[in-house]
Amino acid sequence: MRKKPFIVGNWKMNLTLAEGVEFARSLRNNLQNKKEIISGICPPFTFLKEICMILEGSSICVGAQNIHSEINGAYTGEISASMVKEAGCTHVLIGHSERRHIFGEIDSFINAKIKTALSVNLRPIFCIGETLNEREEGRTKYVVKNQLKNGLLGIDKNHIEELVIAYEPVWAIGTGKTASPEQANEVHSFIRGFLTDEYGKDIANSVYIQYGGSVKPENTKELIAQPEIDGLLVGGASIKLESFLKIIDAASIQ
Repeated sequence: MRKKPFIVGNWKMNLTLAEGVEFARSLRNNLQNKKEIISGICPPFTFLKEICMILEGSSICVGAQNIHSEINGAYTGEISASMVKEAGCTHVLIGHSERRHIFGEIDSFINAKIKTALSVNLRPIFCIGETLNEREEGRTKYVVKNQLKNGLLGIDKNHIEELVIAYEPVWAIGTGKTASPEQANEVHSFIRGFLTDEYGKDIANSVYIQYGGSVKPENTKELIAQPEIDGLLVGGASIKLESFLKIIDAASIQ
């Protein structure tokens, strides 16, 4: 039996607080009777507390877009895992390609963040994926395997089920290009195989593996129909309520 699809919207650096609050209220109203799907949103830090309060008691998860690897300290401009947990978050994005490629985050730092998130009972949405050059050079599986090995290094087997893994080919993020459903499923199958080899079949099958990269209402149904795609991490299409709801609806009809 397949898992309920897990659809998460990453708002990135978009919307105002007022717009975010209105979005969250409308999302809750629209999804209150939708039991066949799990949904979530990752608003900017300044929205988290208020949006968590609005969505409290609903089935909609709230995640932060980033955390630091340290619990506290002299890290000007950073946010700790315990801070976003206290705001009411249940999840956090870690290793997003924009953090890797714009801010220079490396695998060891991402690994430390995952461990810190788990230590305060935040569920990491661990993002991995290859660049266009890496895909064209035939190195997709090599890159993805290294990101998995390094990102999960030293994490107790019992915590692996708490992770969500999001495969986001870098060349498909915000470009309008999307991996074909078959391309995405092939990499998801490879990820599942890695998890099986490392942690056993039961744990591997329990882990949610999302696809992200120019997800929109028009391609949702084909993507979510793939056997190894358990959900979607949605970027630009998640900041407009109408398109996000269309994605959720399309993912529900399976």
